[in-house]
Amino acid sequence: MAQRAQRELFHARQNRPEGHEARWCLTLFPTEAYAQDADMSLTDFEEFVYEACFLNSDDPAARWKELGARQQFYVDWLRDKQQVHIVGPDTDLRLSIAGRIFRNSDGKRNFPSGEFFTGPIEDSANGHIRYAIPSNVNGRSVQDIRLRFEAGRVVEATAAQGQAFLDQMLELDSGARYLGEFAIGNNFGIQRPTRNILFDEKIGGTVHLALGNSYPETGGKNVSALHWDMICDLRAAGGGGEVYVDDTLVLKDGTLVLQPD
Repeated sequence: MAQRAQRELFHARQNRPEGHEARWCLTLFPTEAYAQDADMSLTDFEEFVYEACFLNSDDPAARWKELGARQQFYVDWLRDKQQVHIVGPDTDLRLSIAGRIFRNSDGKRNFPSGEFFTGPIEDSANGHIRYAIPSNVNGRSVQDIRLRFEAGRVVEATAAQGQAFLDQMLELDSGARYLGEFAIGNNFGIQRPTRNILFDEKIGGTVHLALGNSYPETGGKNVSALHWDMICDLRAAGGGGEVYVDDTLVLKDGTLVLQPD
């Protein structure tokens, strides 16, 4: 009920930065509770956060600028592309990005960041996908999510843990069963999941797709009180996998094989 009630406030806040009316940056302070979720001691979790944010580097700002420049190559290359095909363990999903805009997330809003993302065509997702990386959402732990899409809509959904919560979120509103985001994680300072989406969706070599609300800046049109990023591990340690864009191999087994000349 609270999530539905805040939907309009969320949309208003979401649209303000594009009109240059507001600047914001979301981050996280290491606490015992976050460390417990990640199965780490507080000291180890602090070091994990520092590495994820490049704060142990001699010049953290230079590292973020370098990441931003590298990601801009992919944002530019993806302009005017049409189709994405994700293949991996229990995963074979196609979706359209025709006419959509990719954005470069390089630490100016989410911190840490390290991803490039867009909003897929709302009725284009077809196939199935497995999200083996668990997540905590609103205090609920959900693990091993498997979704099947037809014409953009989730028509089958299972979870090894948290099935009742998954079902509840899918019924939140009419937009909750459609994708609002497709993104590739590119922060290789993050090597392991922590059950915290702020970090896990940035893991280098993974992809994530969010159910629910789109970002208008990408051209996405889906509207929902939900925005749930689910992470698909395509790294070799997670079983491997590939991402093709218009039949060009972009990501294989956690490595971006498409590189600048």
